Amino acid sequence: MVDVFSKDGFYLKKEIFSKSLVNLYENEFDKIVAQLKKSGEDINARWGSKLTSNIETDDSSVIHTHNVQNYSSVLLQMIQNNSFLDEVGKIIGPDIILHHTKLFEKPPKIGAAFPLHQDWSYFPTRNNSMIAAVIHLSKSDEDMGCIKIVPKSHKLGKIKNSDGHRYNSKIHNKYTLEDAIPVVANPGDVLFFHCCSLHGSMSNLSTKPRKSILVQLYSGQDEVEEGNNHTNAQLVLRGFNYSSTRSSVDVRS
Repeated sequence: MVDVFSKDGFYLKKEIFSKSLVNLYENEFDKIVAQLKKSGEDINARWGSKLTSNIETDDSSVIHTHNVQNYSSVLLQMIQNNSFLDEVGKIIGPDIILHHTKLFEKPPKIGAAFPLHQDWSYFPTRNNSMIAAVIHLSKSDEDMGCIKIVPKSHKLGKIKNSDGHRYNSKIHNKYTLEDAIPVVANPGDVLFFHCCSLHGSMSNLSTKPRKSILVQLYSGQDEVEEGNNHTNAQLVLRGFNYSSTRSSVDVRS
């Protein structure tokens, strides 16, 4: 696994979570979505980027919230699962810090597309150890708008203005979402990818919702750069957080 991740910048680990656990997590996922819909808040996190205007409808949608562990103890247990953390540890080492989680539900027929982008600039760390782990709670294939990745693109390093909200000649002149590799996954599979890997996704054109929870993690021997205002749970899932201080952990909303 480590060799594949180092070479390609991503790795799909099959069946980390059993069918019974996936059913349990999906039930919690659906409860969160129902609660979000009742909230009256804007829960559509579509980017509506010009880069994807030709492949998604004007009414495209993706239901989203941060930090599912703040909704459900069951989903907190999900990210504490030993089989899951064993895989994370192979990539970033024994000290594992949760930065945040994200719920994504791409609705049938109108599920939003996301242009090719890198994640690093949203939450840069000093040693660039940040990874994503996408836990699939439904099937995810090309019709459903699965994640697509450009292999080995993590070796490009931190590209400026690579957040996907604007055209970038270093990315979009050379790589296309259509040519990126689709990561087809089943419930219980987990996709791991580097924060500098170019990735995106097409619209969900199927008749079923695509459900996933993205877990953003970094090494306890790394730290998020100062001045970054992105949600940072700083929850130690394994080992120790060597950059924590009295002031840094005193996070107030």
